[in-house]
Amino acid sequence: MAVQADRVMALEEWEERWNEGRIGFHQPHIHRMLESNIDKVLCGRQQVRFFFPLCGKAVDMKWLADMGHVVVGVEFSEKGIKQFFEEHGLQYKEEPVPDVPEAKVFKSSDGKISIYQCDLYKFSSAIEGQFGAIWDRGSLVAINPCDRQKYAALIKSLMDKDCRYLLDTLEYNPELYKGPPFLVPEEAVQALYGEDCDIKLLQAADALEEKHKAWGIDSLLEKVYLLTLKAK
Repeated sequence: MAVQADRVMALEEWEERWNEGRIGFHQPHIHRMLESNIDKVLCGRQQVRFFFPLCGKAVDMKWLADMGHVVVGVEFSEKGIKQFFEEHGLQYKEEPVPDVPEAKVFKSSDGKISIYQCDLYKFSSAIEGQFGAIWDRGSLVAINPCDRQKYAALIKSLMDKDCRYLLDTLEYNPELYKGPPFLVPEEAVQALYGEDCDIKLLQAADALEEKHKAWGIDSLLEKVYLLTLKAK
């Protein structure tokens, strides 16, 4: 962890990756760990409001909206947002966000999917309220490690009292690869969320693919946790 502590990626660097098509983090299919654990997130609830931090053009958003849920995402890259709507053949409208100067929100015509184009840390519950579920894939592992406390505070502020937060993390040897995505071990999850949330490890799986070997790593463990707010 210490070897990655000072690693910083500017928002412009992420924008550059989108513009150059270097988006190896994007998955063109429903994430298998979301699919296999969705019942534990929904718990029989209908029309759940889902939050997707740093959503990119995740196909998971369309999958959940098609199930009748409402999805709100935040993404810095306008290109990624527009690609999401275009690739799914969804009509959308673009509006300014009064509370966040320079931000825009892209909304599907049926109102089920809204994606805010802005710095994640400028988003808040004042804009969209709190959520009944969160799917955090490629978000906590992507932010600068020095921002994790700020990030966790934001996520917790967006959790409704019955919110079920599904968190996807990666574990590998940080001596071999500087990130992103960054190493987020179990103790980091506990340090960030343990005081306010009950944390349950739902699934762990070997996620090493051929493309990851180019990073210089020889193992990659993907874990999914379910977090719920402790009763106060």
